[in-house]
Amino acid sequence: MSQTISDMNGAPARALITKIGFDGHDRGSRIVAAYLRDAGMEVIYTPPWQEIDAVVQLALQEDVDLIGISSLATDHLIVPELMSKLSDAGLADIEVFIGGIIPDQERPMLLDAGLGGIFGPGSSRDEIVECARRLAAVSREKKLQAMEVAS
Repeated sequence: MSQTISDMNGAPARALITKIGFDGHDRGSRIVAAYLRDAGMEVIYTPPWQEIDAVVQLALQEDVDLIGISSLATDHLIVPELMSKLSDAGLADIEVFIGGIIPDQERPMLLDAGLGGIFGPGSSRDEIVECARRLAAVSREKKLQAMEVAS
């Protein structure tokens, strides 16, 4: 796990770990934040009860590569709204993954919304970190392509 994702200037990948909606259980998000920090990523961590618009604004301000959402209750049902608002804000290059209690029948809705990973209880540290690395690399490639198109 010594490999880190960095941009052309050597900056480590930047991840925003957050909880949207009314779910206040933050143990899982704190653990994932620690996993990603230990893997060499810069992690911006928010307390629970974040509004979608605030998460989009923070993602823009912090220039993150990926967003990790934690959901213990039904807050995963509002993730498609987050994806839509990221796109509306010109942030479709940010990759998103989610972890928590996600019923099997609701996973396709999240994947269709564009999530790059879904993790349930028992997911390993290695699985989560490798997914985050992959998503950060995808995000940075999208940003690079957008810069090339713009120039």
